[in-house]
Amino acid sequence: MRIAFFGSSLVSAYWNGAATYYRGIIRALHARGHRITFFEPDAYDRQAHRDIDDPLWAEVVVYPPNADDARRALASAKGFDVIVKASGVGVQDDLLEREVLELRTPSNMIAYWDVDAPATLDRIRLNTGDPFARLIPRFDAILTYGGGEPVIDGYMALGARKCVPIYNGLDPDTHYPVAPDARFFGDLAFLGNRLPDREKRVEDFFLKPAASLPHKHFLLGGAGWRDKSKSANIRYFDHVYTFDHNAFNCSPRAIINISRESMANYGFSPATRVFEAAGAGACIITDWWRGIEMFFEPDEEILIARNGAEVIEILAALTPRRARILGQAAYRRALADHTYRHRAQQLESVLSGATLSGTSLARAGAERR
Repeated sequence: MRIAFFGSSLVSAYWNGAATYYRGIIRALHARGHRITFFEPDAYDRQAHRDIDDPLWAEVVVYPPNADDARRALASAKGFDVIVKASGVGVQDDLLEREVLELRTPSNMIAYWDVDAPATLDRIRLNTGDPFARLIPRFDAILTYGGGEPVIDGYMALGARKCVPIYNGLDPDTHYPVAPDARFFGDLAFLGNRLPDREKRVEDFFLKPAASLPHKHFLLGGAGWRDKSKSANIRYFDHVYTFDHNAFNCSPRAIINISRESMANYGFSPATRVFEAAGAGACIITDWWRGIEMFFEPDEEILIARNGAEVIEILAALTPRRARILGQAAYRRALADHTYRHRAQQLESVLSGATLSGTSLARAGAERR
């Protein structure tokens, strides 16, 4: 299949937490014989903070962030078998969501890919006049970053034809164990951008435990935290480029995952960095959310903290040996069940089985062969 993808950015993870998710899915689709063109706006200084050059497994089209050029990008997608509009492009989202539907033909599929479905559903509930709500029934499929049954039920209640979560995963070619790096030695590390619906949870699960444990060493990575009050035992790295993620995950005793408020409330939403840390063999602590056991076995492959006090308890009991055992178990589970190859197989069945005509399916099969 020829797939056109309108998203925030494939080549830059700067203020763009979905970048490695996009890369993993798209690279795995390419390996299965599909051809992907990724359209992204030149916005938010992302092109100046690229993590990768244009990859061999996708064509990247960068367009100026204005309405006319967004329409020209849409026009370039005519004739593709599948056209995907992702949430959170950041500029001209309303235009893209509305006008991508005008590209429908009897032989293609138009999908919406929501990388923040809990927040989208909450937004629509608070604003019944949200223009996106009227568009939902017109998409052939709603794909989501996660969310499980609560997100599926939410979208189906709004008239979606189908809603399928495509969960985060591991690309073992990009996230894998490496030698520890002295820059990132410490007891606990957190990597995530400063966002309004995450900040309070970062305070509770990371900043306050750090302040209570002055003899421990904490690492904080991610854009936006520079002016946040932090205890002296926290080292701050600002934006951590993806080429340093493996070392950042491998070097401290443990990594903590802290969900955004909306994703924690809905559950079934493991962050991309959970799988990336597992792929590096890291010992992972996560805040609690429904559905964790679908992905990793609690106390055997991942540790769970319901509040900052439990983070402190876990760190007090966590020996280097125990951390290694947990990290190795998470690594094995991620390789067995949670690679992007697994996700691409699921996605392929969704895309092929939606509204493509027999001619398009035959062409898609020929391209894969």
